[in-house]
Amino acid sequence: MTRILIYICLLICTMTGCHQAKHDIWLEAESMSDCGGWVVDQQSMMQMGSPYLMAHGMGRAVEDASTDITLDKSGKYRMWVRTRDWTRRWGKEQSAGQFQVVINGKPSKVTFGTENAEWHWQDGGIVRLKSGVNKISLHDLTGFNGRCDAIYFAADTRAVPPAEGDALEEFRNQQSGAPEIEDGGEYDLIVVGGGIAGCCAAVSAARLGCKVALIHNRPVLGGNNSSEVRVGLSGLIMQQPYPNLGLLLDELGGVGHWTKYEAEQNPDSERSQQIMSILDKHPEKIQHNAGPKSNYEDDKKLALISAEKNITLFLSTHVTEVEKQGSKISAVIGEDINTGRKRIFKATLFADCTGDGDVGYLAGADYRMGRESKAETGERRAPEKADSLVMGTSVQWYAEDCGKESSFPECPWAVEFDEQTYRPITRGDWDWETGLTDNQITEIEYIRDYALRAVYGNWDFIKNRSPKKEEFRNQELQWVAYIGGKRESRRLLGDIILCEQDLLESKHYDDASFTTTWGIDLHYPKKIEGLDEEPFLSYCESDEIKPYAVPYRCLYSRNIDNLFMAGRNISVTHVALGSIRVMRTGGMMGEVVGMAASLCKTHKTLPRGIYNEHLPELKALMKEGVGKAGFSQE
Repeated sequence: MTRILIYICLLICTMTGCHQAKHDIWLEAESMSDCGGWVVDQQSMMQMGSPYLMAHGMGRAVEDASTDITLDKSGKYRMWVRTRDWTRRWGKEQSAGQFQVVINGKPSKVTFGTENAEWHWQDGGIVRLKSGVNKISLHDLTGFNGRCDAIYFAADTRAVPPAEGDALEEFRNQQSGAPEIEDGGEYDLIVVGGGIAGCCAAVSAARLGCKVALIHNRPVLGGNNSSEVRVGLSGLIMQQPYPNLGLLLDELGGVGHWTKYEAEQNPDSERSQQIMSILDKHPEKIQHNAGPKSNYEDDKKLALISAEKNITLFLSTHVTEVEKQGSKISAVIGEDINTGRKRIFKATLFADCTGDGDVGYLAGADYRMGRESKAETGERRAPEKADSLVMGTSVQWYAEDCGKESSFPECPWAVEFDEQTYRPITRGDWDWETGLTDNQITEIEYIRDYALRAVYGNWDFIKNRSPKKEEFRNQELQWVAYIGGKRESRRLLGDIILCEQDLLESKHYDDASFTTTWGIDLHYPKKIEGLDEEPFLSYCESDEIKPYAVPYRCLYSRNIDNLFMAGRNISVTHVALGSIRVMRTGGMMGEVVGMAASLCKTHKTLPRGIYNEHLPELKALMKEGVGKAGFSQE
């Protein structure tokens, strides 16, 4: 339902003592009834106050977003649009993301997205709305990521809405009528984050008898393995000491390079023969990074979750608040990123599978960001002094031959390339990585936007000025990610913090659980000689490891008693994260968390209690597994 509120403002005429009723109109862009070609972006909503609509057209104007509002009588209003000129922060005078507001078929005289670098209210001047139905549309002019948060029609034409901070939040709540918080239900386990780790945690717990809520802030499941980000599944599964851990990934995930590698290593197994048969018939099914949308099988993930009778799924829902009782979480509050609807979800246990550690952070869990010092961890690859360097966010992309000549607009606002600095390629893979020296949570819009400037600037040079432009004559951009593929941000701290020595020396723990097989693969910014801006590429340095079983005690918080975690936010150092961060490894973490949650329910205990009192039972569950044998891909 569109979040449009027409509310009564009582304006006092101090000169005459009279009262006059006026109607203001508030429209949240992301709640328009028809988003057209615009996309909803919630990645920075905790920093800028709201999700917003973005015209992600890769250089071609997208279809209008629109909605209807109905008024009792006509009137004049001052129109304010909350937007930003997203390329101005780099000192670029020409604005990339320009758009108009169209009212009943008449475009605004003002072009929006052309003023300030920061989010602000741009004055659209005086407009007239008629009695009855009015159609309000956002009309993209460039296809280059213009963005709109909200439109405010002020009946008092002198009124100026607050720009930011608490004043803006209060104003937004006044205008939109802060919704009552609805009951989202009570559960044994609430899993927040519907990436691979979260999906596996939810299914594992549900199959073992837990009532589960799975809350995810995007419209599709899979996280980095979804069609929105398009990273293939990596890491070996079904390893000792628990070879049935990982079977669930066969139900959930597609065929990837590592799946094929496993099959080639064990050619006589029924599973391997199924995999190779699929690839013989459908070689296009193998997952690559930055591949076609169909490779990432969003529908398959949704079908698997929907088939579990003990899981209630809440998509497009971003957890914004946590309620606690002492050192335990009692509930989380989630906001629908399209409608603003809020629900409260209560549970005995919680699993933070958000990647960013959002639930843990909101609950006050101990966490770490950046690199620890060598003195602190004793790790060979740790720096002498702790710093904020992290592995970055990839914005992947690809182009294809469209069979005819294809043009691309010039992008004077983008990163400027020349014959020495450009990349004459048709696919940007994992190494198109930005933000390694930035805060991956508070600066994610900047990180993503800089990556877009690099992609579009490189493609502009290839198509319009490069010595190889004839080779690329028929090449056309098919896909550029707008949801960033993150590797590292907060790491929530548990009873054990896994470090480099554990992996390299194969240190044994009595609570060994899921097995990590990926090398200790760390990324660093790659400077391009002659390019006058910050790096947009990365390089990796990797140390091979033997398969290593990670202790269960890395999967729950050391100071929030009922909080599990699975995925890249578990209790490891920056260096150790280089191994455990890949998604098939994360999926096995989720399986273990679901198993432990089921034992917590059975024994009325907490995550730490499983280690202290019920570890043999957890081992038995890990030995048995929850996945179904056989590789069902066709």
